[in-house]
Amino acid sequence: MPLDTSPASARTEHPQMANAIRALAMDAVQQANSGHPGAPMGMAEMAQALWGRHLKHNPKAPKWADRDRFVLSNGHGSMLLYALLNLTGYALPISELKNFRQLHSLTPGHPEVDVTPGVETTTGPLGQGITNAVGMALAEKLLAAEFNKDDLKIVDHQTYVFMGDGCLMEGISHEAVALAGAWKLNKLVALYDDNGISIDGPVAPWFIDNTAQRFKACGWNVVGPVDGHDVGAVDKAIATAKASSDKPTLVICKTAIGKGSPNRAGTAKAHGEPLGGDEIKLTREALGWPHEPFSVPEDVRAAWDATETGAAANAQWDARFAAYAAAYPEAAAAFTRRMAGELPENFAEIAVDAVASAHDKAETVASRKASQIALEFFTAALPELLGGSADLTGSNLTNTKSTPALRFGKDGEPARNELGQLGRHINYGVREFGMAAIMNGVALHGGYIPYGGTFLTFSDYSRNAIRMAALMKLRVVHVFTHDSIGLGEDGPTHQSVEHAASLRLIPNLDVWRPADTMETAVAWTMALANKHRPSALLLSRQNLQYTQKVDADVITQGAYVLSEPSDIGMKKAAQAVIIATGSEVQLAMAAQAELAKAKIAVRVVSMPSTTVFDRQPMAYKLSVLPAKLPRIAIEAGVTDGWWKYGCAAVVGLDRFGESAPAGVLFKLFGFTPENVALTVRKVLGK
Repeated sequence: MPLDTSPASARTEHPQMANAIRALAMDAVQQANSGHPGAPMGMAEMAQALWGRHLKHNPKAPKWADRDRFVLSNGHGSMLLYALLNLTGYALPISELKNFRQLHSLTPGHPEVDVTPGVETTTGPLGQGITNAVGMALAEKLLAAEFNKDDLKIVDHQTYVFMGDGCLMEGISHEAVALAGAWKLNKLVALYDDNGISIDGPVAPWFIDNTAQRFKACGWNVVGPVDGHDVGAVDKAIATAKASSDKPTLVICKTAIGKGSPNRAGTAKAHGEPLGGDEIKLTREALGWPHEPFSVPEDVRAAWDATETGAAANAQWDARFAAYAAAYPEAAAAFTRRMAGELPENFAEIAVDAVASAHDKAETVASRKASQIALEFFTAALPELLGGSADLTGSNLTNTKSTPALRFGKDGEPARNELGQLGRHINYGVREFGMAAIMNGVALHGGYIPYGGTFLTFSDYSRNAIRMAALMKLRVVHVFTHDSIGLGEDGPTHQSVEHAASLRLIPNLDVWRPADTMETAVAWTMALANKHRPSALLLSRQNLQYTQKVDADVITQGAYVLSEPSDIGMKKAAQAVIIATGSEVQLAMAAQAELAKAKIAVRVVSMPSTTVFDRQPMAYKLSVLPAKLPRIAIEAGVTDGWWKYGCAAVVGLDRFGESAPAGVLFKLFGFTPENVALTVRKVLGK
C-alpha cells in the first residue's frame, strides 16, 4: 500500500538518539555477562520512530487508561524496552539498568508486567506477545464501541508490537494473525524486525515464508519492506498504518542485528551473548559514542524525554473524561470501575442468588450445563464478562442469553444484534493456544474479564499461555469440559487422564473440579472474585447428581465435609475418609452407603479445588481430614497428586482410556461403588 508522506513530528530530535539505545543495551548485557544485545541494537531506529514520534504515553502515569499499548513480543531484546523506559522518563533509573538480570532488580531478563513500570505484558515465550497484542487491540475496539459517544471519545488508542522471526515461526502467531484480520483490528500495528538471523544462524534454510503474502492473506495491510535504520521511513510507515480504518497493519523493517558492531553486526554472535570489551570499544568508535558505560549526554536525554508531551496528552484526556462524566455519569462510573478491575457493588448478592438457585433447584445436570446456568446469572449482571469457545460452543456451553456472538460489520466496527446488543461471545475457531493468549491480552488491557472454553484434553495446546496468565496474575477463566473418561466413545485421544493433575502443578492457578450445580456456582464466584489469579474449571459431559448441603460457604475453602456417617443414619464415628472430586463425588456417596451395610462408617469429603484447599490453615485442613483417620481418594485420573494428602489408597487411572460408552468405561476401570467400598475395606483390614 502507498506510504503516507505527511510530515513527521516537529519535535527536535538528536542524531544520537538511536545510539543511546545501542550503548545502554550493550553495556547492560556486558555488565550482566548475559543477555541479548543484537535485537535492541538492530531495532533502535524503529524504536526512535515509534517512541519518539507516535507513541501516546505518560511516563509519570504508566497505567493511564487511554495510553497506547506497546508490546515487545521478541522479549529477549528486553534491554531495548528498558533503555526506552529509562530515556523517556519512567521510574526506571540508570542503577536498574546496571542491575540488568540481577536478583530483585526492575530489569529481569525478559520484561515482566507489574515488575517494571511501563511494561504492558510479560514476554519471552515467542509468539505470545503478538497474540497478547491482538487481545489488547480487541479490548480497545470493543470498549470504544461500548463507551464512546459521538461527541466524546474516551477510548481511542493504538496497540503497537515489535516482533522478530521467532515470533512468526511459532504456530501461535498464525492463529493470532488470522483472528486479528477477521476482527478488522485497524488500531493494531506490528513492526517486524526482519534481520534474517536467529540463534542457529541465517534463517533462510528453515524459514522461507513469504511473510507479506501471509499477512495479506489474513486480511492485513502490509507496508514495506522499509529500511529499518531510516527513522523517517519507519515514521512514515507507522503514519500510514495509523490511517487504516478496517485492517491491522504489518510494517516490515529490514534491519541488521547488532547494528553498529563492526565484527558482530549481521551475525548470530550478536544475538544472545555479550559483545565483549574489545568489540564494545570498537562499536563505540564506529558509532561516534565516546561516553563512559551507562552514560547518556543530557542533550540526548532531553531529546528522548516524554514527560511533558505525555503529561499534556494525559491532561487532554482527563479533561475529555471530565466532560464525559458530567454528560454520562453512569457510563463514566462503569468505565472507571471496569478499568480498575473491580466487580459491581452487588456482586455478592448476584453470587448468592446463583448459589441459592442451584440449591433450590437441585438439578441433576452435567457440570458443563451447571456452568452455563451459573453464567446466565453472572453475564446478565456483569457486562465485562467476555466469553468464547474454540469451535466448541455447543459442547462447552459458554454462551448465554446475555452474550450474543461477536461479529464485525463491513466498516470494521463491532456489530449489534436486533436488540442493539454488542457481541460478547467469541468464536475463536480451532485455536486453543491463540484463544488463551488473546484472553491474556484482553485481561492485561483492562475493562473485561475474559473466559473461554475447550475440551480439557486440549488444555495441552493452551498450557504455556495458561502458565503465563498465572505468572502475570491475570483474572482469566478457562472452561474445560469433557473432563475424564466420562466423555465416552471419543476415546483416549479426547479423554483427560493426566490433565487435572498437570494443571494443579502450575503455581497461582486455581483449578476447580465441581461435583454439582452448587459447587459449580461457587467455583465461578471464586474465579470472578479472584482478581489476581487465573482459574480453570474442569467440567463433566455426563450428568451429575445434586447432593444436598447445609452450608455453601465451606465450598469456598476448596474442600469440605459433605457427608458424615450420621447423615445416613449411622451412630458410629467415621473410621475412614473418602476424598473425591467432580463426577466421583456421587461415587463416593454411593460407596458410603454400600459400606454402611457392612457397619463400616466413613466420612465423605468433596474436594472441588485442591489448590484452594492447600492454602487453608492447618487447623481447617485437619478438621476436614483428621490425622488419625485413613484416607482414600477417588478421581478418574492419574493418582500421583493424591499421595500428598497421606492417602492409604487411591482409586484412579494411571493409563489412557478406551473408546466405549462412559458407563462401560467406569466399570472397566473400577469406578464403581463396589470397588471403592472394597478398597476402603482393604485399607481397614475388613
